[in-house]
Amino acid sequence: MTVPRSTLRLQLHKGFTFDDAAAQVDYFARLGVSHAYVSPITTATAGSTHGYDVVDYTLVNPELGGEDGLRRFVEKLRAHEMGLIVDIVPNHMGVGGSENAWWQDILEWGRHAAHARFFDVDWHSPDPALRGKVLAPFLGGAYGDELQNGKIRLAYRADEGRFVIEYYSNVFPVCPVDYPAVFQEAPELAQRFVGLTTQPTDQPRAADARTALVTIAQTEGGRAAIEAILAAHAPDTPAGRDRLHRLLERQHYRLAWWRTAADEVNWRRFFDVSTLGGVRVERPEVFEASHALIFRLFTEGLIDGVRVDHVDGLAEPREYCQRLRTRLEELSQERPEALRHGNGHTYFVVEKILARGEPLRREWQVDGTTGYDFMNDVGALLHDPAGAQPLAALWAEVTGKSASFADEALAARRKILAENLSAELDRVTRALHRIARDAHTTRDFTFTSIRRAVAELVVQFPVYRIYPVSGVRSPEDEHFFSQALEAARAVLARADHVVLDQVAQWLGGKLPDELPPPPERNERPERGRDRAAERNRERDRNQAPATQTPPSSSGSQRRAAQTLFSQLTSPVAAKAVEDTACYRYGRLISRNEVGADPGEFALSVDAFHAGNRERFDAFPHAMLCTATHDHKRGEDVRARIAALSEIPDEWAATLRQWSTLNTPLRRGPSGGHGETSDVNDWAPGPAAEAMLYQTLVGCWPMTLEPDDEAGVHALAERVAGWQLKSLREAKLRTSWFAPDEAYENACKDFLFDIVAPQRRNGFLQELSAFVARIGPLGAINSFQQTLLRLTSPGVPDLYQGTELWDFSLVDPDNRRPVDYELRRQWLAEVEEKGPPSEQLANWRDGRVKLSLVRRALALRKHCESLFAQGEYVALDVQGEHAGRVIAYARHAGSAYAIVIATRLAAPLLGAGCDVPIVEPERWGDTSVVLPEALHSRALFDWLSPNAPKAEGERLFLRDALAAMPVALLVEEGVPKV
Repeated sequence: MTVPRSTLRLQLHKGFTFDDAAAQVDYFARLGVSHAYVSPITTATAGSTHGYDVVDYTLVNPELGGEDGLRRFVEKLRAHEMGLIVDIVPNHMGVGGSENAWWQDILEWGRHAAHARFFDVDWHSPDPALRGKVLAPFLGGAYGDELQNGKIRLAYRADEGRFVIEYYSNVFPVCPVDYPAVFQEAPELAQRFVGLTTQPTDQPRAADARTALVTIAQTEGGRAAIEAILAAHAPDTPAGRDRLHRLLERQHYRLAWWRTAADEVNWRRFFDVSTLGGVRVERPEVFEASHALIFRLFTEGLIDGVRVDHVDGLAEPREYCQRLRTRLEELSQERPEALRHGNGHTYFVVEKILARGEPLRREWQVDGTTGYDFMNDVGALLHDPAGAQPLAALWAEVTGKSASFADEALAARRKILAENLSAELDRVTRALHRIARDAHTTRDFTFTSIRRAVAELVVQFPVYRIYPVSGVRSPEDEHFFSQALEAARAVLARADHVVLDQVAQWLGGKLPDELPPPPERNERPERGRDRAAERNRERDRNQAPATQTPPSSSGSQRRAAQTLFSQLTSPVAAKAVEDTACYRYGRLISRNEVGADPGEFALSVDAFHAGNRERFDAFPHAMLCTATHDHKRGEDVRARIAALSEIPDEWAATLRQWSTLNTPLRRGPSGGHGETSDVNDWAPGPAAEAMLYQTLVGCWPMTLEPDDEAGVHALAERVAGWQLKSLREAKLRTSWFAPDEAYENACKDFLFDIVAPQRRNGFLQELSAFVARIGPLGAINSFQQTLLRLTSPGVPDLYQGTELWDFSLVDPDNRRPVDYELRRQWLAEVEEKGPPSEQLANWRDGRVKLSLVRRALALRKHCESLFAQGEYVALDVQGEHAGRVIAYARHAGSAYAIVIATRLAAPLLGAGCDVPIVEPERWGDTSVVLPEALHSRALFDWLSPNAPKAEGERLFLRDALAAMPVALLVEEGVPKV
């Protein structure tokens, strides 16, 4: 299978199925993409809009059209010479409700279930109430209240001969071992179940007994017996509640309020989501079972590559990726002959967040990441570094908060670890405490002291996780681990330093095996104490975390602890930075994005070039994205907000003016109008208000007029959805855990007040005018990031619908239905009218972006090897405005493509500029220095009728960018389309 030339990401769900996607394949092909790239296709929780809550790895999701629908979709793709990349979710499954048969199995049979080792459950919890049980934190209220209120009930499934506990849509099986106790009112039904155990050898007998029960229960006497049994367990009476409670206490799960999960959950979750259970895909049998469908579809030629979701959640990402690579390459030999062309290499990328300077490990044998690193680079490139300090000062002044994102992130990390992932921290600590107890030199390290050290390491960790090899940190790991270690040392009390250093050694430091020293010559431990110590060690070994087989040596114990540690640092980073601090800090929210560090405000052209060269050298086929199903703001929202970095003083004045204008509309704590005695005790509050104005500036549609009541109201509804999620994710005055609905409603009322029809000549007019003022700057940023994505080393990915302006907000707004009919119509128009420059005068409707995407993808198709293998050459820019241009070449053999893009154009546009392009004469002597092979050669612009000619080695921007703010130049001879 060849590497994709380009991909188009589609979000599939019951409202947009395989057949719906198939109906658009001809449009996708005309647009120029080579591969569809779809969200997970395995069966997810009923009604899922994203597919990441997989409940059955073995079946193509019926809501999407099932396997037949998939085959029809692929048939259309093949007819247009296109391939299919699918998203797979090896890290977790949906475990809420009753749809996951594997999870239901372990609820029914406990640690002896056939799938007990498929999930990352600690069956040896230190809590006696959870030993051998799974915490089931799915109740909406306290257990006693829900039982008292009759919401937990015993039910009988007549078609299965099965007794279950029902709680709304959740179903919890009753273990057949307990059926005799259930059948006290009908002892004649119990005989087949007497003597059953949970051992695997008894489980088939239980199935046979249930089959017989189906028949018996269909008789008149059988139905009466079942009704009597259910009545005896009815929670409507004290006796029934007591009977039901005692039955529940005997099960292999403990029903609990959802709020208990953060402190007591004894199985690995996806982040802090208690309806998503961690899967032990590191076990060979789990790997094969969870990938069997994907492997079959790949072998049959229905899919051509995979995208692995959340690789950092896995116990061993390196081993997983290597194993998956090996299996795919083996299976590629069995694919249909027509699909076995090229080198047999299977395209395989991973979702991985990389910090600045963090490498993706080459030994993983993947083709790269899904593109968050590129999105971060190009997003930072759009920002003017000169705006960093004044905008940070403005944020601090307006909100009273720290000007530094790092301060906000640190506070968020502490909060998430303490309040959301406390149980996971305890689990890591227990693993390390067991190691400590096994050595004389560390046996006095207390659980609490180890917990303090681990917590501070996690809080200070600068990357998602480390990847020790054979239990030892690599040099790449050490670089980042040492940063956390030194930061933790600076915070912890000196008395904890010895524990901290030892924990650091256990977590991958190089150390000899720790053997207990021999006893002193005259030291003779008392026999009783010696036996007690041995019993304690045996108990600790039996309570080893389920992530690993109970360790038999200090080395394997350390590796188990390292895995647990890494599976903690990753969710802490995600939840604290992306899902908390990014909703608290608002210097410019265009930098508050998945995979980005808002503390890194801007990126230089040289640094961007360096990143592209590194990607070309290490992962030339990595995905390049600027929008995803997980983005917090659409690519064009970010591009427009980034323009504020070029006019920080003007934005500061505008922000203050709008805040003053809308002061009378503020709500007090009770939701009433007017200010309160406390300058910050109002809704939405200074920080949330400042971020609200940025959001409105960023997402205001180009064609929306202030007097369009319906249009403004529709926008306000979308912004209200973002606002609610933003406030709850910030976890300050409200949260998902404990919503403050009065505050939330007051914030929504403030939003709808400031955009009410009566404000059309006030705030709405000012907002619209300001957007019109910076709109051209935002468009230039958009052209820049779009062209860079389509021409940089890697595989450009287009998120559904973003070929037009993308003013979406965080999900679910970014997953709204796409108007493909409009795009079809406009694509036909831009094909007829020629290059993107022909659409520039009407840039507000988005057709110019559509034309840019189509033309650049067409060039990639015409010159496929140039962009797939061509080297990346940064070009020197000289002259008066050299800092306002980025230029590079793609070069293969004698072929060249020259990419030039305007950047940071505010000083060049001038007041009143209505079209996003710099007037040619304003470029002055600014020029790009071309490669020697192109000196005085004829070039033409793929994006306009322009045919600039270099003067020796210099190509002047007044010529190259005369028709468009970006240029894609090739030599004569490449056919235009």
